[in-house]
Amino acid sequence: MVLSLTFRSVQTRCRRGRVVRDNRLVTLVDDLTWRGLIQDSTDPAALATALTGGSITFYVGFDPTAASLHVGHLMQVITAGRLQRAGHRPLLLVGGATGQIGDPRESSERTLNSPEVVQSWVERIRAQLAPFVTYDGDNAATLVNNLDWTGPTSVIEFLRDVGKHFPVNKMLARDVVRNRLESGISFTEFSYQLLQANDFYQLHERHGCALQFGGSDQWGNITAGVDFVRRRGAGPVHAFTTPLVLKADGTKFGKSEGGAVWLDPEMTSPYAFYQFWINADDRDVNNYLRYFSFKSREELEELEKATADRPQARLAQRALAEEMTALVHGESEAQQAVMASQALFGRGSLDQLSPETLRAALGEAGLLSVRGELPNYTSLLKESGLVASANEARRTITEGGAYVNNERITDGEAVPPLSSLLHGKFLVLRRGKRTFAGVEFGS
Repeated sequence: MVLSLTFRSVQTRCRRGRVVRDNRLVTLVDDLTWRGLIQDSTDPAALATALTGGSITFYVGFDPTAASLHVGHLMQVITAGRLQRAGHRPLLLVGGATGQIGDPRESSERTLNSPEVVQSWVERIRAQLAPFVTYDGDNAATLVNNLDWTGPTSVIEFLRDVGKHFPVNKMLARDVVRNRLESGISFTEFSYQLLQANDFYQLHERHGCALQFGGSDQWGNITAGVDFVRRRGAGPVHAFTTPLVLKADGTKFGKSEGGAVWLDPEMTSPYAFYQFWINADDRDVNNYLRYFSFKSREELEELEKATADRPQARLAQRALAEEMTALVHGESEAQQAVMASQALFGRGSLDQLSPETLRAALGEAGLLSVRGELPNYTSLLKESGLVASANEARRTITEGGAYVNNERITDGEAVPPLSSLLHGKFLVLRRGKRTFAGVEFGS
């Protein structure tokens, strides 16, 4: 069963600045620390006081450098949800201005996108942020765009009001800038730090924002913002960073064999999204649960123990995959992904799967397109790549290891009847227990 993850269901377990854990209250900072979500902070004691002393307004930013957010952004959006559930007010900043420039990269200049493209991405990303926070209540979230205050500012105003507060020697000391000095860095990317720092000041003045957080790679930009607010005579303000997530094998979190794992269902299907989490390494999954799950500490520790006792059942991966898919894509899509994972390996009914889910799942495994007339089972097994030759196909069928739509086939020369096509167009081919492929038929 997929866990319901609406904001309301979680909100009842939280109080301002504190989290209900096993019928007792612990501070939000205690919970964030246990989950490993605070790597750096400007002043740990002051941050703890701010987060437990009453509701504060905080912000986290997302630059539209692609048409969708990806799972690498989940650390920030889910952390924003945690803070809101503890009584604090989120400002979700989508960088219509900074997205046109881009934070400096380690090795090369970023490709600049047109304002029109960036604006279209801004609107898509705004919609993707909606499942993680609520826009109702006393601490309702607000979406903001830094183009609103950056766009009308003249170059002279920016240099006088912002630029004069930034010592160049400090800007040069930032690792990503220092590493680029020999190969070259444009003034455009060099100025990004000023734009982000000004965002903090503007949000402080306009919305009373007192806290910024982001990934640890943003620490230099974030502390520059804290310092800029102070230099402008405002504050006090606070900041912290969350850790960057790497897989146990050292590769970057959020990547699969096909590239980035996107939140947009048109770019990464809900089934593929589910599979990304279900395939999490045993060495990583407990950390992922602490970072991303809204389950309590007690629930997670119990799940960790159950997983250690029965590692073959992959209980942690299943719980993580169901929760994340329900949160991002909704409970219906999560249930479809769960049923597909079972049905494709003969543990459930294929008839219950929607054509969209079935096609996405078969597309991940390999989807053979057939036009005209359906070939016999031997040819389908060979052409789909499940076997290397017709002889191997016949041998697999004879040995009882070939299935079509979860039914064992015995005659390799037979042709599947049109009535066997799922949704009038799909066949699910399987060799043994774990290897499957699909056929999509069109006249």
